[in-house]
Amino acid sequence: MFPIAWMYYFGTNLEHRFSVPDFWPKAEETYKIPFEKDEIHGELERLKQRRLERRRLRLEKEVTTSPELERREGS
Repeated sequence: MFPIAWMYYFGTNLEHRFSVPDFWPKAEETYKIPFEKDEIHGELERLKQRRLERRRLRLEKEVTTSPELERREGS
């Protein structure tokens, strides 16, 4: 009788008993994959601008912290 009670306890109402509310994101919160040609080109342009901006910031940071620049200024 005990195994049947165990299966009944864990086998019923599982979606309410062991669920985490708002675990999965809603459809409007997820990333939308572009399918149209114009959307794809727009997304590629956005990614390119983002990559170039990060590169520019990285290069600026490298120039300001470069040890060669400090040695040249100290000489």
